[in-house]
Amino acid sequence: MSEAWHVAEERGSPAAIGLLAWLTVKLGRRATRWLLHPICWYFLATSARARRASKAFLARVLGRQPGTRDVMRHLHTFATTIHDRVLLIRGDCSPFEIAAHGVGELETILEGGRGCILLGSHLGSFEVLRALARLNGKYAINPVIHEPAAAKTSRVFARLSPESQDRLIRPGQLDTMLKVKECLERGEPVGILGDRPLGSAKALAREFLGAPALFPIAPFLLAAALGVPVVMFFGLYLGAARYEVHFEKLTDGVFVPREHRMETAGRWLDRYVERLEHYVRRAPYNWFNFYDFWAAHRI
Repeated sequence: MSEAWHVAEERGSPAAIGLLAWLTVKLGRRATRWLLHPICWYFLATSARARRASKAFLARVLGRQPGTRDVMRHLHTFATTIHDRVLLIRGDCSPFEIAAHGVGELETILEGGRGCILLGSHLGSFEVLRALARLNGKYAINPVIHEPAAAKTSRVFARLSPESQDRLIRPGQLDTMLKVKECLERGEPVGILGDRPLGSAKALAREFLGAPALFPIAPFLLAAALGVPVVMFFGLYLGAARYEVHFEKLTDGVFVPREHRMETAGRWLDRYVERLEHYVRRAPYNWFNFYDFWAAHRI
């Protein structure tokens, strides 16, 4: 698929991205926030792909034809979370109000010495989850992140916080599964985003916002094979400087025999998609999949 997310070229100049990050660190969030408006207008004018994807998604979730203001709000919400990530990745949470819901279930699992899979999506901010973990001080997250789709931005953030790269696990490597297993055996959480199939990885179609879309089954098969709990998380941007993170336990962490894994993983996927749709409807402008999310199933 020429429109597939993992082969789409990232837009934006590394120099421009680096300059915005530098200004944000030096001048602060409030002084540089106005820069997001011309950036969003630029992408609105020049990225037909993002406009089409935004309008198609917003039409589904809002139940009406979206206008330019809706698309602009969508792009601005995305830009705001990237802007905020500059500070969050450096450990500066002072400008933000972060509320956590359901974190007790996650802490109970980790305090019992068990690792778990933290299953998220490209809805809202992943960085606010890591910031919450640093504030909490009780656990550190090992994220499994496919970087090439946003390589320019990733390089900027790696320079801002080199230590954040220490726990990064890159998918598709020979030692990926070994690193994941080692983290879980140490009783640490492993963060995975479960809404985008990667390349030829196995995916199953599920009804999502009124039409079938493909979702990867691998995170659920992994949990079934290793017998580790899965906790879903959703880090939502609420406007101004407010975020909230929701945790919901999906599985208790029971080993599933091979002959029953696909069936069990399919049920877990059903629940994940159901809760993802719930939070998408709750915070629709937090949806950051700027490609035709339903296209693969139509091919």
